[in-house]
Amino acid sequence: MRIKELADVVGITTRAVRHYHRIGLLPEPPRQPNGYRRYVLRDAVRLARIRRLTELGLSLDEVRDALAADAGKDLVEVLDELDADLARQQEVIRQRRARLAQLLRPAEDGGGLSTEAPVSPALAALFDDMSRAAAELSGPEPAMAAKERELLALLETNTPGGDRGWITEMTHALRSDPKLIARAYEVYAQLDELSGAPEDDPRVAQAARAIADNMPEGLLETMNVPGEQWQAASEGGFAAAFFADFAPAQTAAIRRAIQLLQERTR
Repeated sequence: MRIKELADVVGITTRAVRHYHRIGLLPEPPRQPNGYRRYVLRDAVRLARIRRLTELGLSLDEVRDALAADAGKDLVEVLDELDADLARQQEVIRQRRARLAQLLRPAEDGGGLSTEAPVSPALAALFDDMSRAAAELSGPEPAMAAKERELLALLETNTPGGDRGWITEMTHALRSDPKLIARAYEVYAQLDELSGAPEDDPRVAQAARAIADNMPEGLLETMNVPGEQWQAASEGGFAAAFFADFAPAQTAAIRRAIQLLQERTR
């Protein structure tokens, strides 16, 4: 058989056959006097097995190991590992589809997409509560509320597999007491009013106190951040980018609130 005939028998392309030659997966027969390679039935059998193994999901390196002369036991181990890996992928896909189903549910059924989506179910529920609170306002939603949602989504993304206990605690505290969300919107409004104010505006101290007072009880303990780290946390590289997004008076109020919280943890 010539290479085209071999490829047709197995159902692959001649390009794939040549690639298997280059990586040493399929022995390359010597050329005949006429310049063509002559393939035999054994080549077709090996090539067919390569195709079956790759269709199972084995990498070419794994296929090479499986085709070794004494690799009967190794093939079983490789297939067991492949089966376990597929099971893990299947579970990941199941979880993703469950999350997508929740996001795609109509709003009246408890679903719906927020601007910050996708986020965790707990954070999405909090954002839904915030949306309902905003709908009850006589005017537009404070810009600071949208900034807070963006920040929470960012912080949650930054710890996808880490300790998100403080986010869980915060969402639980806010959702268990509707008054906290209402008061949070009062704080957002206070901060919005500082957008064009100087840093020494007396409302800065009032807003700082309101931020600190609206911190859910017990949240600081859940975050488990030693008091001496609060100031450092407010001066890091991320904090610089964070504060640059606010007006000077707003930044002053938030920094003062951090100082008040730091004092509370001592």
